[in-house]
Amino acid sequence: MPFAIKVLCYRFKMLLLKLVGKVLPFKWPTVLEGPGSALQLCDNIAAAGHQRVLLVTDEALAKLGLIDPIQQKLSTAGIAVTLYDGVQPDPTVEQIEAGFSVLQQHNCDAVLAVGGGSSIDAAKIIAARAKNNKPVADMVGLFKVRKGMLPLYAIPTTAGTGSEVTIGAVVSDPARHMKLPVVDTKLLPTAAALDAELMTGLPAAITAATGMDALTHAVEAYLSRMSSNKTDALALEAARLTMLNLPTAVADGKNLEARQNMARASHLAGLAITQVGVGYVHAIAHNFGAYYHTPHGLANAIVMPHVLEYSLPNCHERLAELARACNIGSASDSSTQQARAFVERIRQLNQTFNIPGQLEALQLSDIEAITDAALSEAHSTYAVPRYMDKPQCQQLIGQMLAT
Repeated sequence: MPFAIKVLCYRFKMLLLKLVGKVLPFKWPTVLEGPGSALQLCDNIAAAGHQRVLLVTDEALAKLGLIDPIQQKLSTAGIAVTLYDGVQPDPTVEQIEAGFSVLQQHNCDAVLAVGGGSSIDAAKIIAARAKNNKPVADMVGLFKVRKGMLPLYAIPTTAGTGSEVTIGAVVSDPARHMKLPVVDTKLLPTAAALDAELMTGLPAAITAATGMDALTHAVEAYLSRMSSNKTDALALEAARLTMLNLPTAVADGKNLEARQNMARASHLAGLAITQVGVGYVHAIAHNFGAYYHTPHGLANAIVMPHVLEYSLPNCHERLAELARACNIGSASDSSTQQARAFVERIRQLNQTFNIPGQLEALQLSDIEAITDAALSEAHSTYAVPRYMDKPQCQQLIGQMLAT
């Protein structure tokens, strides 16, 4: 089939998805914001009447003592807290099952996720596993979490994924080099806390990578052909907040105002992508993670300028609007000049944060398989501004080979 005909088919499919998206039952979580909001969320959990909570996190956060005040607050409220700290980056089915086993052993009636996107994703699937009598593999895909999940509360400790307001969670299959999405509106948490105090100790490199993840969400949501006036407002504000605050948060991790603004940016961008999806940046970055365990935010940061440069002919007006929202470029410039200034600012941010333009781990022999997987993902669900065929995608990924 000629590629032009395929593009028409993709666009028709995206139109159908946009219509479906308008009637999806999004039940957004209650969101608490500001320093100290994590402990306030504990009060909400107690007020909801929960008695046994599974706290899902990673080993590093547990060792740092970051979750100790949260555990103490819940215990003081009479809630039995069971800790599961076995989550690792790109959580696997085995990690999900281990957490589910702990939940069953202690008969937990709610789940609290404290950590980055991996911890929140793992907690979502554990909570869904508890309510659905089927293995994780049978929940992979769209709208297969039939019976919902246990009440889930989320405290993100990074400002990037926006997982506290997304309807998806990703589980990794290392043997097949795949990341498998579980997507359902029933995966939205009950409540979440955006607390900058929990983010002040985050290393600069992780702050930068997760912040670029938030920026990617904002940009791809704004460029999506599914976008609406509502998601446009969310994406523009998320981009503006990120451009304004991420350099400060990276340079001065103790700056609570910058940290809180980044938490807000991540949250708004998460709301946007939940409603309109992402694009090629994520499709390629997901596969860099699957093949090489590249941290997701870092992969997005590396890929984004390459994809935006390719997409620019079809979305220069939208990129120019992002530039103006972020006070980038000159008002006298043409929209194409403003669009290029926006892409260049992203490259400059990457350089400032020591994020390379290429991926050291990328192997020439893997490019064809990565291309096939990325195109399969993107052409199934993403309303991108400019589609690419296999040779174009291979060429673009090839630009990221380390020289």
